[in-house]
Amino acid sequence: MSNSSDNLHDPGTAAQGDVAPAATVDPVTGESLPPPMPAINRVPVNAPVNWLRKGWQDLLATRFQGCFYGLIFVLMGYGIIWVYATKWQLTMALIGGFFLMGPFLCTGIYDLSRQHEASGSASLLKSLTCWSRNPGSLAFFAIMLTFAMIVWARVSLILFALVSTTSFPTVKGILSMIFSLDNPQFLLLWSGVGFVFASLVFAIGVIAAPMMLDRRADTMMAVFSSVRSVHANPGALYLWALLIVVIIGLSLAAGFLPLLITAPLVGHATWHAYRDLVQRNTVS
Repeated sequence: MSNSSDNLHDPGTAAQGDVAPAATVDPVTGESLPPPMPAINRVPVNAPVNWLRKGWQDLLATRFQGCFYGLIFVLMGYGIIWVYATKWQLTMALIGGFFLMGPFLCTGIYDLSRQHEASGSASLLKSLTCWSRNPGSLAFFAIMLTFAMIVWARVSLILFALVSTTSFPTVKGILSMIFSLDNPQFLLLWSGVGFVFASLVFAIGVIAAPMMLDRRADTMMAVFSSVRSVHANPGALYLWALLIVVIIGLSLAAGFLPLLITAPLVGHATWHAYRDLVQRNTVS
């Protein structure tokens, strides 16, 4: 255990293995205590570039099995566009389903990397049920993300309603309001509020799902560990957030199809981000 108040470590000194510390017993009551929080590593600012490199290696080593999950993301994207164009009232429900399903889909990608790391091979079939390793925690995490999405959607709708001239804003109208320089006050306000929401969701989730899968950690431990990793490595993780936005944003702008490759690439890379950031077998 480190004597540092932040209990941060160099990732090069991490112990091998992925077994979480066992729960201790209260000497007075005899009841089991929850396992202590894992220690967090410090990583270089350019670490995200290495995570992407390792993610690509995993994508190749697992013979592009992660593209199955990428295909699901592509289909979900097309589904949202189709529903918005035909039955726009159901769009919010479909987006909510996207946020509920997202962590489970990404968990499958993380599991492919976990399997490959452990045995040198990976099974898509096994990854389809990997969520069963920790279903309660992953489900609660998905609900947290969905709640955050609902709050942001409501806030965003109010902001758009203040400047929109139509009762039902179109995609083209929304994009024109976002990118138009005719109303810089609205653009600054909407961007600022969106940045706060996005930063919050990123901070609580950057490594939470891989940790819940790998260590079977409960939701709160995984979320707090994720926030601590951002606090300890703001430069590296904000660079990682920027890279994710660019990679996924360009994929969306190109018509969703690139998600077939970019979604599993980011997923595999996120596994390596978790591996670098969370100290193995060491606690705070």
